[in-house]
Amino acid sequence: MFNDIGPLELVTLIVLAVLVFGPDKLPKLIQDATRTIRKIREFSESAKQDIRQELGPEFKDFEFDDLNPKKFIRKQLDNDDLGLKEIRNGFDLKKEMAEVTDAVHGHEPESSSSSGSSAPSGGSVDMTKKSEKPGDERPPYDADAT
Repeated sequence: MFNDIGPLELVTLIVLAVLVFGPDKLPKLIQDATRTIRKIREFSESAKQDIRQELGPEFKDFEFDDLNPKKFIRKQLDNDDLGLKEIRNGFDLKKEMAEVTDAVHGHEPESSSSSGSSAPSGGSVDMTKKSEKPGDERPPYDADAT
């Protein structure tokens, strides 16, 4: 619950609590806080059990953690029924971007050229660069195609 609180911050909070509430009221306040947290946890567990009972036996393996989008996506990616790992591993974004850049500039792909390509390194595309060939003109702009 408090994984990101360091020891110095914890000491500061304790000293601040003693100063604000006083040493006389602090033990009673801690007892009330722990009792309230315990009641909230019991209420949460009973609500989870009620929901599981209402859903029926077909949802016996339902976990409430699945409602968290991050955990749901991780679970689906780990369950490789769809072959997502193969697709993810087979896709190289830098290579794809280099091929697109070479196609736009009219160069040979990097993998087949022997002396290296003049495509920008790092996969970035310079859209402001003019064509080096003097006879090359841009095709007419077609507003309906965009």
